[in-house]
Amino acid sequence: MSIRLEMLQVARLATKVLGESAALVESFVRSKQNADGGFSDRDGHSDLYYTSFAIDALTALQVELPTEALRGYLETQGTGEGFDFVHLCCLARCWSAIERNHASVPGTLANIEKFRTASDGGYNQSPDAETGSAYGAFLAYGAYSDHLLTPPETERLSGSLSALLDDEEGAWANDREIPVSNVPATAAAVTLYRNLRLPVPGNTAEWILGCLHEQGGFTPFPGAPMPDLLSTGVALHALDGLQIPLQGIREICLDFIDTLWTAEGGFFGTWDDELLDLEYTYYGLLALGHLSL
Repeated sequence: MSIRLEMLQVARLATKVLGESAALVESFVRSKQNADGGFSDRDGHSDLYYTSFAIDALTALQVELPTEALRGYLETQGTGEGFDFVHLCCLARCWSAIERNHASVPGTLANIEKFRTASDGGYNQSPDAETGSAYGAFLAYGAYSDHLLTPPETERLSGSLSALLDDEEGAWANDREIPVSNVPATAAAVTLYRNLRLPVPGNTAEWILGCLHEQGGFTPFPGAPMPDLLSTGVALHALDGLQIPLQGIREICLDFIDTLWTAEGGFFGTWDDELLDLEYTYYGLLALGHLSL
């Protein structure tokens, strides 16, 4: 199963918590679609990154995708020649939801390979990076798995990820430039380790739980002052993947998510956030899906 579908299976359960409010979320997501068929970023411009989250949010809500409009937008993107790494991976991800065997996909995957780091076989969103990042590995592996493929030389990809692991903490840094363990990188690594059938350290779950904020939600690293919805969604996904029961933290996390919910149907990313966007709305659905179990 692809990483995308694995997460969507859970995100679909968010409707059990949302009830009738699911219609508000759908309305918010659809309101972000532009005339060219793409979905808007925070400045209102169509963007593949936000379009991928819109597609997944609508899929999670189990409503019809605006397939033809999306296809028209994606056709204008070609194979992503000259795109940055993140947008290349998002282009592949979007096509997997619309037309998995589209003729542009092999070219897009070939362009993703240009971001392979020669020294360790990982992937990095920075084109001049010497070594891979956890985020890069997650996006690249996801782009391939969305099309029922695996990246070439996965054993080298595994080695790149292992180099980012702090054995004492059981947590991962995103890259070697800033060797600080954090929740998004650790959650990405946990998902990849499970897909690659690698053993996850026994203390990883404890480290993630150590990032639970006293008012609910997860912070990006222990002691950070504020939880955020991205860290919360991916932390819950990682813990569930490690078969850690979530009942003991369910209510406090639901309370946190409720503080970020708006009657417009979208979710803020943090308590300080002033703009709603599609990315955090998707992570809200992912987190609610895990907490509905």
